[in-house]
Amino acid sequence: MTAMRFALIMVLLPTIAIAQSHGTLPSDYVGEETRLIKSLSGQDLEEIARGGGWGLARAAELNGVPGPTHLLELAEEIALTEQQRDDIEAIRAQMQADAIAAGEIFVAAEQALDAAFQQGAPDAEALERLVVEAGQARAALRLVHLNAHLLTLPLLTDAQINPYAVLRGYSEDPCASVPDGHDPDMWRSHNGCN
Repeated sequence: MTAMRFALIMVLLPTIAIAQSHGTLPSDYVGEETRLIKSLSGQDLEEIARGGGWGLARAAELNGVPGPTHLLELAEEIALTEQQRDDIEAIRAQMQADAIAAGEIFVAAEQALDAAFQQGAPDAEALERLVVEAGQARAALRLVHLNAHLLTLPLLTDAQINPYAVLRGYSEDPCASVPDGHDPDMWRSHNGCN
């Protein structure tokens, strides 16, 4: 252990001991109490306001169903045709418009829930209503993003989806090396390698 680490530990030990004697350590939430809406960071609010994905389409993205934004970013690398680009851009534009509208409803629902706690504490009936409204609004926002992924899938070929997954880091490039025991020409042919 370096002298610097030892000194740091010695400085922190009293703080840790006090926190432990009180049965708690500082919350992971420290600093979040000043947020406009406690459950959403400023970065979250910006992402939602611009119609960004906010990670809501992971179920599609990570299971081989690409979304329009990343497809357009990789258009050259995966050889999208002009028609595909136009069609995917139309899906992306509609997704973004719908996501902005759905995001506003979600943020308002989260803000209402937050406000209910700022004003004291909601009763059980009000709490249930606010949570359900926020959950439904989040679900509607998620549906916008997932639906856009579904709409792009029929526009693509396997020869575009496979390199997309490689470029996004979800799978290894089958063309990078030929496994032992495989005929190199056959392997490259079956895996669409150039």
